[in-house]
Amino acid sequence: MVYICIPARDEAETLGVLLWKIRKVMGEFERDYRVMVLDDASSDSTAEVLERYRKVLPLTVIRNEEGVGYGRGMEQLLRQVAEVASYPKRDCAVMLQADFTEDPEDMVSLVKLLEGGADIVAGCMDRKSDAVPRNRWAARLLAPVAMRRVRKRLTVSDPLSGLRAYRVVVLRKALRVRGEDRPLVTSDGWAANVELLGVLTPHARRVAELSFSPRFELQTRPSRFRAGKTLLALARLRSTSWGEAVVADAD
Repeated sequence: MVYICIPARDEAETLGVLLWKIRKVMGEFERDYRVMVLDDASSDSTAEVLERYRKVLPLTVIRNEEGVGYGRGMEQLLRQVAEVASYPKRDCAVMLQADFTEDPEDMVSLVKLLEGGADIVAGCMDRKSDAVPRNRWAARLLAPVAMRRVRKRLTVSDPLSGLRAYRVVVLRKALRVRGEDRPLVTSDGWAANVELLGVLTPHARRVAELSFSPRFELQTRPSRFRAGKTLLALARLRSTSWGEAVVADAD
């Protein structure tokens, strides 16, 4: 089973076309799947869009009355998958953005790499892509400096992107170690993607990469990305429990 996890907040304009494309892609891929959407206290018509698609998709909707943000929302979805999956060594969770900047077609390649033996597959943004806004490129250039010593413990070339696939058994192992009271992720945005990868990688036998090209030109709402805030969050990774452990090991 492929669990497609989508955190969404006020994404009504793109969520419908995303779900339609997922249905088309997964129908051709011929794998059992379920779409898991976290409606993180949306104030637009996101809930109405999701209700329409319940009739044509295997869809589970989780609704937060108060927003928790991207990082905690992502963990909320992954915890739900870890709880309901019947075959943890075979089933997987795929993280996908609700704003349609990530192509659902790339899910097929992610899952095939998992089927080939990887436990985690990380989408790594094509460095030659000309569709990336300048502020994002600038932040990416400065990110290794912000992350400093925690960066070298990450096994992929692009730990910032959120497009990924995780084998469920890896999620369960990490959650077992963390327990009920300790979250996997305490950061948000890119920092949450980095932190989650760092927490899960020790439980994976093999981590693979998949190059992809983001489609920022399809984003209909104003970008929520703020370079300064993002770099500050990356710098603060060293103060998380995962980052402190990495720095201690380095010393």
